[in-house]
Amino acid sequence: MRFPNSLLGKPSRMILLTLFLFVFTGASIAQAQNSEIRAIEDSVIKIYTTQSAPDYFTPWRLLSPRQSSGSGSVISGNQILTNAHVVANASYVQAQKHNDPRRYLARVTFISHEADLALITVDEPGFFSDLKALSIGDLPAPLQEVSVYGYPIGGKSLSITKGILSRVEQQVYAHAGGYLLAGQIDAAINPGNSGGPVIVDQQIVGVVMQANSGGRAENLGYFVPPSMIRHVLTDSEDGIYDGFPDLGFRTQTLDSPAAKKAYGLSDDQNGVLVIKVFDDAPAQGMLEENDVILQIDDFDIAEDGSIRLSDDILTDYKHAIDLHHVGESVAITYARHGQVQTTKLDAREALDSYSLVTGEQFDKIPEYYIYGGILFVPLNMNLIKRWGNDWSRTAPVSLLQARNEWSSPERRQLVVALQVMAADVNLGYHDWRNWIVEYVNGEPVRDFDHFANLIRDNDNDNVVMENKNGYQLVINHEQAAASEAAILARYQIPAAHSADLFDE
Repeated sequence: MRFPNSLLGKPSRMILLTLFLFVFTGASIAQAQNSEIRAIEDSVIKIYTTQSAPDYFTPWRLLSPRQSSGSGSVISGNQILTNAHVVANASYVQAQKHNDPRRYLARVTFISHEADLALITVDEPGFFSDLKALSIGDLPAPLQEVSVYGYPIGGKSLSITKGILSRVEQQVYAHAGGYLLAGQIDAAINPGNSGGPVIVDQQIVGVVMQANSGGRAENLGYFVPPSMIRHVLTDSEDGIYDGFPDLGFRTQTLDSPAAKKAYGLSDDQNGVLVIKVFDDAPAQGMLEENDVILQIDDFDIAEDGSIRLSDDILTDYKHAIDLHHVGESVAITYARHGQVQTTKLDAREALDSYSLVTGEQFDKIPEYYIYGGILFVPLNMNLIKRWGNDWSRTAPVSLLQARNEWSSPERRQLVVALQVMAADVNLGYHDWRNWIVEYVNGEPVRDFDHFANLIRDNDNDNVVMENKNGYQLVINHEQAAASEAAILARYQIPAAHSADLFDE
């Protein structure tokens, strides 16, 4: 029933006006939010990749090509920001815009496997003309709501999910094992979301990345935070990858009051104990074992090795070093025999040689050497991970244990006799596998190049290889040379060694 305006009292008219304004305001807000979402949607790109990774069990071959997809976001300079693992070992990359059926040929312009970030671009004229470049924002506060954009599997259209920032701390990145700052959210994230932006106020505050939970955590997602994104973008400006610096020392926490007292600390002093200083590293000659690092730049180090980023966020002290670029100076405050001292260390590029087992690498051809029908390779994480997703249990124990050993100038890399291709020259060794070679004709093996040159330049009748337990593998040098061509032909191997092995 309708009432004439004359029958409506003033209070009623005020209520109707308030309801009208409320509905109008709500509609305006919703319209504005939809407009903002549409602007972001057009900046989120779907990425298609054909990946051809090398087979580290047969390093002269590639594994079967694999098709995958991921997400990315347009940033300044006609670049698309995505994950490194989305385009790692890529032989073919395409980009697809929102609501555009066409796929455009793309190329990788910069990649940081350590931070799991990559930049790609599309050279097709006009591709970026109707796309808004998103800016990089700041790290959200804990419990702040964020939106995740991407193209997860199970559909072709763009997906938008929301979640709460639940934790920020140093994490092991699943892609290449880097130990960097990461954010954790409770938004639904699935394969295909990788590389998509985490958005707050139309700004990128993170890039979705792989989880490293081993399937044990549910309803959790991880992202690369703004500080790591900015580090990689700055690194990319000259087109040369420098990565995150490593000062060349290793530490342990000083939670124990007895240990603190033993190293001369007072009750109100905290820090981490230096247990290793590597040769040829920035810390060599500046820090010593049993020094206690109290502070890096303006960050005080707690007894558990953490630093405070804000009132709500603690993380590992390594983040204070990660904030630097190669070529900068890092201020260190430390205690030696109870005396507080300061120094500055040059931030240099991290060396693979800090560990006997080289970290996982991508977009590279594996090294190998076949001698006497035996396949020799350097020990690295690519090889260890070839044992499958459960490699920490299924890979040979001797190879896994080597990850805990430091390198030295005399022993920078381990060499593995991976498999034997049965032939007369290697009779008696046909069932030998995954055998670490420590000596060649009594000389300690320094690294894979050194090993290969010892074999190639050998002038003895026999080559005697020995492991650390004294077991020996003996190959007649003349027979090895004479049988090489036949063995390669029988097992359909194109060459006796990787192409760059003997480059001078």
